[in-house]
Amino acid sequence: MTLIAPSANIASLNESATIAVSARAQALRASGLPIVDLGAGEPDFPTPGFVVEDAHRALDAGATRYTQVEGILPLREAIAARANALRGSNEIGTGNVVVTTGTKQGLFNACFALFGAGDEVLVPTPGWPSYYEMIGLSRATPVPVMGSRENDLKVSADDLRRAATSRTKGIIINSPCNPTGAVYSAPELAAIAKLADERGWWLVSDEIYREISYDGAAASVLAVAPDLERLVVVDGVAKSFAMTGWRIGWSVAPADLTRSMTALQSQTTSNAATLSQHAALAALAGPMSRSTIDAMVAEFKRRRDTALAMLRDAQIHVVEPRGAFYLFVHAGDPSRDDPQPGTTFAKRLLEESHVAVVPGVAFRTPEWIRVSYAAPAEQVVEGIRRVVAMRRKGFTAH
Repeated sequence: MTLIAPSANIASLNESATIAVSARAQALRASGLPIVDLGAGEPDFPTPGFVVEDAHRALDAGATRYTQVEGILPLREAIAARANALRGSNEIGTGNVVVTTGTKQGLFNACFALFGAGDEVLVPTPGWPSYYEMIGLSRATPVPVMGSRENDLKVSADDLRRAATSRTKGIIINSPCNPTGAVYSAPELAAIAKLADERGWWLVSDEIYREISYDGAAASVLAVAPDLERLVVVDGVAKSFAMTGWRIGWSVAPADLTRSMTALQSQTTSNAATLSQHAALAALAGPMSRSTIDAMVAEFKRRRDTALAMLRDAQIHVVEPRGAFYLFVHAGDPSRDDPQPGTTFAKRLLEESHVAVVPGVAFRTPEWIRVSYAAPAEQVVEGIRRVVAMRRKGFTAH
C-alpha cells in the first residue's frame, strides 16, 4: 500500500474536534448504546415550513442552474439591507456581499484573502477550532489571547493590545461566542473595533449566533465600528433558521476585498447551491422570520435555565451563556498527572455514561468541556444529570 505524504499546505491541519465527537457518538449509537449527544453545534429544530415551501416553488421554477459566483442578486440585496439596518446607514450595497457555502467558507475566504506568511492574527480564546486552522492554512500565525474567567472568558481591548506585535495583521471576534455562550456588549465591541481601527488591523467578526441571544439583541460590530474600511462581517442562516444542511452563509466587506474573495471563490467552489440560495432568501425576507427565530430562542432559553440550575445546584462552575446554545463547564484544574482534565472527563463521560460532549482542548482550554443544549429538552436534562453524576463520582468542583 502506498502511503501518501501530505503537502506542507495541510501537514499540520487538525480534524474538526466537534465533527469527530459527533462521528464517535453516532458510531456508538449504531452499536446499540443509548448515547445522549450533546456535542453537536446544530439546532435540533426542523427548517421552518415556509422556507421549505419556497424552496419547492424555486425548484419547480427551475432554480437548478449556476448563479453568479457571489450569489443571486435578490439574496445579496436582502443581506445588504439587513447589514444597513444594523449599521443604521445606507453604506452597504450588493457589491459588498458574497454568498458562500456556509459561514465557514466566508471565514476561510476572508482569512485566505487577507493574511499570509509572517502575519499574526489575534484569536480570543477559548475560540472555535476552525479559526486557528484557517489562519494556519493561510500561512499566517494564530495568536491565542486568553479571556479571563472573571469576564466569562471574554477578552478586552487591553488584552488584545498586550498580545499584539509588529506582525499583528488582524483579529477574529465571535459574539455570541462558541464555545462559551458569552456575549460581548456594544461598548466592549466598540473598544475592540476602535483598537483595530487605530492600529490598521483587519477585524473579522463572526456573527453566526447573533440572533440567538437571551437578554435582548446581541450587538453587531456593524453598529459600533468607526468605519467599514477594514471590517469583515460573516453570518448565515444555519443557526438562526435551523438550516445547517442548506449550507448558506455570507460575508459583508469592503468592495475591493469582496471582489478578491469572489475571485477566490470562483476558483474553488464557485456559487453556493442555487436552491439553497432561494431558501435563504425566503428565510430572510419571509413574514414569519422574526416569530420563527423568537420561538426557537425561547425554547433554547428554557433548556439553558434548566441545565444551569442543575449545574449550580451541584456547585459545578459554568459560564452563564447569554447567547448561542452551549454550556462551558469547568472539569477541573490541570495537574502533572492530568494536564487535560476536560479531555479525561469527556472521554469517561462518553465511555461510561454514554454522553457525548466536546473536550475543551479543542478550544485551547484543556480544563473545560463544551455541552450543547441544541438537543431535545429531555436529552439535555438527562445528559446534564449524567454530567453531574460523573462529577460526583470522580471529579470535584472548582
